[in-house]
Amino acid sequence: MQKFLNNVGLLVPEVMLPDANADFSKWAVVACDQYTSQPEYWQKAREYIKDAPSTLDLMLPEAFLDKPDEAQRIEAIRNNMRRYMDEGILKPRKQGFVLVKRSVAGNTRLGLVVALDLECYDYSKGSTMLIRASEGTIVERIPPRLRIRKGAPIELPHILVLIDDPKRSVIEPLMDKACELEKLYDTDLMLDGGHITGWLVSDDELIQGVIDALGVIASPEVFSAKYGDKAPLLYAMGDGNHSFATAKANWEQIKTTLTPKQRENHPARWALVELENVHDEGIIFEPIHRVVFGMDGAKAIKKLTAILNEQNGGVSVTETRKLSAPEGGASHKLPFVYKGHTGVIEVASPRQQLAVGTLQAAIDMLIRENSGVSVDYIHGADVVERLASEDKAVGFTLPAMEKSEFFDTVVYDGALPRKTFSMGEANEKRYYMECRLIEP
Repeated sequence: MQKFLNNVGLLVPEVMLPDANADFSKWAVVACDQYTSQPEYWQKAREYIKDAPSTLDLMLPEAFLDKPDEAQRIEAIRNNMRRYMDEGILKPRKQGFVLVKRSVAGNTRLGLVVALDLECYDYSKGSTMLIRASEGTIVERIPPRLRIRKGAPIELPHILVLIDDPKRSVIEPLMDKACELEKLYDTDLMLDGGHITGWLVSDDELIQGVIDALGVIASPEVFSAKYGDKAPLLYAMGDGNHSFATAKANWEQIKTTLTPKQRENHPARWALVELENVHDEGIIFEPIHRVVFGMDGAKAIKKLTAILNEQNGGVSVTETRKLSAPEGGASHKLPFVYKGHTGVIEVASPRQQLAVGTLQAAIDMLIRENSGVSVDYIHGADVVERLASEDKAVGFTLPAMEKSEFFDTVVYDGALPRKTFSMGEANEKRYYMECRLIEP
């Protein structure tokens, strides 16, 4: 029987962490889906960590997915997980949430590490579940991640889940009690990751207060007053949607081997995440840009222009002196850069609501029609310009989504086009810290 039974899809986890005297600056490593076109970042991380215990030993950077040594890397990850537990490097803590304070790039945000029920989640567009994807889920991206999670004894999250809490009733009140809580870690994060502090929230009254506050937000009365006759949405994926979808896929496979009674409490039914309040001033929505590889820049622009014209109509291309930010208006403006050239593709009559959807649909078609062409998703216009200066590459910059549009869009329109926004630049992403056992 689970303690703190509730109807908000929440499990109060028992996390595992190193001792408080561990070097957490080497333990914590940024999310695996960052710096995918910059393997040198991961080399710098390894050089900094050296032989110290680190979550880098427990995860696979996506820069190394589908490489010849992937299977060996995954096997090493599982061995390291078991070794870290056997040697006492990872130690279980009392059941409780973890209150997180993260400062980076001049912003400070709060979070709460909890476990969410995968039975309350569906990433399909139009889902009415309590937990929903905020962007389109690429099912083809799940199997490579599933190879890592399947058979792994523990999980460690980089997943950020947003709640719509304008009254600041869930996470923020816990900060008033921080001085009374057990401090789990307080450290700088490697490679410009800022600073992070974590406290254990194990007091029954504080835990119940969180559950009750979430229940109010999800109540039909409160939700319908804001969104009308819509099924309550309590948790929306902010970052790490494909990792959460992978946890779901893993659970669906495990579930088939269990009795109904076993399914009720199997640890893989839940996934560890960090909740954040979309109204937190420290949360910044950044655009996610695109770089298309494998085709000469001029040829790629010509083909994409034709595809955009076919999909929408009224497309024009203008050369510019520099890579400039998209402007407003009814048309969609898509600034591009490739070796020696900058310009803007303007789509006068877009079929999509957002410029990112217009561009993504065209890139998807380009990739389908041309073997060897691929796309990567990039944080930072400077990185786009650098990568697009290479042969056979073209970069596109996109505008940021307004935070105020987020929950309204997910509630009324369903999942956004994939990679519509990012919660900060790459160094602002969640760093792996807490672990949790997912084997009984």
